Amino acid sequence: MINDFCDLGAAAVEKKLAEYKCDTNEAICLKLVRFPEDLEDDSTTFHPEYSHQSFGDDEVAFGYKGLQIQLFYTAGNLSTLFKVKYSSKVNEKFDCVEADDIEGKIREIIPAGFTCNTDDFISLLEKDANFKPFGTLLHTYTVHNEEAGDLTYQIHKADMTCPGFQEYHERLQTFLMWFIETASFIDTDDDRWDFFLLFEKYNKDGETLYATVGYMTVYNYYVYPDKTRPRVSQMLILPPFQGEGHGAQLLEAVHRFYCNLPKVQDITAEDPSESYVKLRDYVLVKLCQSLTSFAADKLHLGFSAEMAAEAQEKLKINKKHARRVYEILRLKATDMSDEEKAKAYRLEVKKRLFGPYRKNQRELTKMRKCLRPEELVSHMGQMDTQVQHEELEKSYQDLVADYRRTIERLATQVV
Repeated sequence: MINDFCDLGAAAVEKKLAEYKCDTNEAICLKLVRFPEDLEDDSTTFHPEYSHQSFGDDEVAFGYKGLQIQLFYTAGNLSTLFKVKYSSKVNEKFDCVEADDIEGKIREIIPAGFTCNTDDFISLLEKDANFKPFGTLLHTYTVHNEEAGDLTYQIHKADMTCPGFQEYHERLQTFLMWFIETASFIDTDDDRWDFFLLFEKYNKDGETLYATVGYMTVYNYYVYPDKTRPRVSQMLILPPFQGEGHGAQLLEAVHRFYCNLPKVQDITAEDPSESYVKLRDYVLVKLCQSLTSFAADKLHLGFSAEMAAEAQEKLKINKKHARRVYEILRLKATDMSDEEKAKAYRLEVKKRLFGPYRKNQRELTKMRKCLRPEELVSHMGQMDTQVQHEELEKSYQDLVADYRRTIERLATQVV
């Protein structure tokens, strides 16, 4: 065994050190525990999509072989077990190298109150029977599972005045760091935050218990003179529950909640991801199908002021999103095998997509007056008409592909 390899050649050192690097997305093991036997059941384990906020852009922990970072949560209250396991540590083998401080990095994310003892965690698991969802019940729905039958889910609205909710939220938001690339913790001292929680009801030893499924945070911005604009900040359905339609149920329930508030101007989202935009498309199209102005016989006439007004008034949907809904519903109602109808639809969508290119043309006109010839040539190259045409066509094709997927989801009622 080598006790000190400081005098080895650089290549030999690098080769040895490489053996002590671990992919943290694989090393971090997350689990929502309902029963004690879940602790040893690998099928209930899931892993992060991201770990760069704790372990750097390369998402690597140095200094360990066989590294396993266990973050296990009781399914309801999210009481936490934190353990670090490994088969070998670098500074047990070599004197002049230090391993990463794994515990320190994880402690920066998870709040105080976790346990490192499995027996203590099992005691906390037994207390989960007393856990009840926070806040006001907004919506209940069922999902059929081939193995378990019909499962019941509840969506609640909570705030920081609910006893115990602040501590629960501190544990819940730790999941953001592993599943949202640019996630950050929010300032819960600001009372303009709304919290929407999703739970599954299940039975354990004849008792009804609740498991955390996901949640959404919404910030209420002020709109002059007397309105608010709720903006979705964070939304997460935990991995064991993804692909079952819960995201759509949560977003629709939240949307309907704000639709009933007369002071709400419209509902937006902060820096929405591509997956969130697709989810929103599905929910808003589903809601708008019942509006008179979006009736199938009116869609071929084009996007109208009536559509924008009705969507805003009845569903708190802004004009930009209403236009997108119109394009999806018109595609759904259009026979694209009819060349004339397909062309009319294509021109209608491209007319909107061409807006940024028109802006470029106006900028070019201004540049002609103030740029030197060689500078103008450079900018004209960037605004080449053929390039614009190709980009416009690609944007159109990509958009239609997304729209078709939304229409397919409407048919299956699953997101």
